[in-house]
Amino acid sequence: MTTSFPRLNEAAPAFQAKTTHGDRSLADYKGKWLILFSHPADFTPVCTTEFIGFAKAAETFKAMNCELIGLSIDSLYSHLAWTQNIQEKFGVEIPFPIIEDIKMEVATAYGMVHPGAADTQAVRATFFIDPEGILRAMVYYPMSNGRSIDEFVRLLQAMQTSDAHKVATPEGWTPGCDVIVPPPKTAEAVAKRAGEGFKTVDWYYSTRQL
Repeated sequence: MTTSFPRLNEAAPAFQAKTTHGDRSLADYKGKWLILFSHPADFTPVCTTEFIGFAKAAETFKAMNCELIGLSIDSLYSHLAWTQNIQEKFGVEIPFPIIEDIKMEVATAYGMVHPGAADTQAVRATFFIDPEGILRAMVYYPMSNGRSIDEFVRLLQAMQTSDAHKVATPEGWTPGCDVIVPPPKTAEAVAKRAGEGFKTVDWYYSTRQL
């Protein structure tokens, strides 16, 4: 099977799919951020912990104008049974839809199926799609290790900050930390950088508070 891979800063692949919350399409999320994430299979332990983590953070994401949607190559009935099981056994309600993708159409469009990992399972892939439908970040994890939902919250905060203020963020950035000012692009701008009031280590590296 040939697997395509979407590319950053290009339009995310459109989809129309059945979910646990009814039919959903990418167009439904226009004007909002969307985190689309896949998992290998329902009723598996690592995936269960991830879904609990996403569920507990759902209100945090919603406050950031971001919706969540899960996916695996399982049936709608399997998804419904699994979410009921999570609520019964762990006391956590899954508030976001899960895509039924038995034909692997969405998984293939997003490059979620890696034959080297498993022939019929979607790897732990996470896609951040912005309000204009542009794919902004992709994160892949191995089958054996769960994702950090806190890191996804942090990454979304960082991308939204970069968009709003035209800045970059350093390693491990969290709200309240200094941001990176874009480096100058001309010799004249380089000469002026030291006097612009930033925290300048060298001409190419300056930071400031927001």
